[in-house]
Amino acid sequence: MKIDVKACAGLLKEHDNILILTHAHPDGDTLGSGFALLRALLKLGKTARVINDDEIPAKYSYLYEDLHCKPFQEEYIVAVDVATENLLGNLQNKYSGRVDLCIDHHLTNTEYAGNLLLRDAPAACEIIYDVINELGVPIDEKIANCLYTGISTDTGCFRYASTTAHSYRIAAKLIDAGANNGLINRKMFETKSKTYVNLERLALNGLQLFCQDRVAVITVTQEMYAKTGSNEQETEALAPLTRQIEGVEIGITIREKKDKTCKASLRTYESVNAADLAKYFGGGGHAQAAACRFDCSVEEAKKRIIAKCAEILG
Repeated sequence: MKIDVKACAGLLKEHDNILILTHAHPDGDTLGSGFALLRALLKLGKTARVINDDEIPAKYSYLYEDLHCKPFQEEYIVAVDVATENLLGNLQNKYSGRVDLCIDHHLTNTEYAGNLLLRDAPAACEIIYDVINELGVPIDEKIANCLYTGISTDTGCFRYASTTAHSYRIAAKLIDAGANNGLINRKMFETKSKTYVNLERLALNGLQLFCQDRVAVITVTQEMYAKTGSNEQETEALAPLTRQIEGVEIGITIREKKDKTCKASLRTYESVNAADLAKYFGGGGHAQAAACRFDCSVEEAKKRIIAKCAEILG
């Protein structure tokens, strides 16, 4: 059932032992949403914690390093920034059909939760910001850091077309509340590990253009991870690179996983809807940023996507 912010806050107030689920391969928005909500619930005297199927990248440690939440028997389960159950990764095996509330900004949400707070926003953290205000919890520096992280990462540091005037207004209020925007921007957008730099070099060396140079494709294999000492967590930063090439309308980054399946990250401009392209392959996302998975090799996935892109571009 779809609900509004007021009803969402009411449900959270009614329960005391709340488990917060975030999506696999976590990014700044799902983590910022999860830990901001967690901190707000703790201020209300609730027992709560955030879990994720994957190891959280070290660059996000400032979101949670002071927290010491122990396992407990959950009474209420909330998913944040999770459009479909399969995005929970292996946690889906335990929590499928058990999610009581989902707070999300993906219009491709499959409505798997008992209650759904869904709004077309640039980041889930914008919705969490409203929920926390409705809960009556003052936003302190640590909550502000969490929320600013989610909004800045999902808007590409406020560069994407999805960014709204409301995004800037919330960001300003978060900075007023103590968000360290300088440090967060540096961590998220200006700092690269040496292993990532080597991976980026290999990936760009293999970049290919298709459809009269309107489609750019980068592929990342397990062999490339091994050669550079990098990992899957670091490849998210590759996705925007494909769209930065002049004349490119669709940017595709295909990552090979350890089980030899792969994931494709899609980035587009206004002329092409990335969510529609991803949906064709069983994925989803936003108008200019989406993703999908393939149970096949990288080369086969590339072949399928390029064929669909050629059809779309005409």
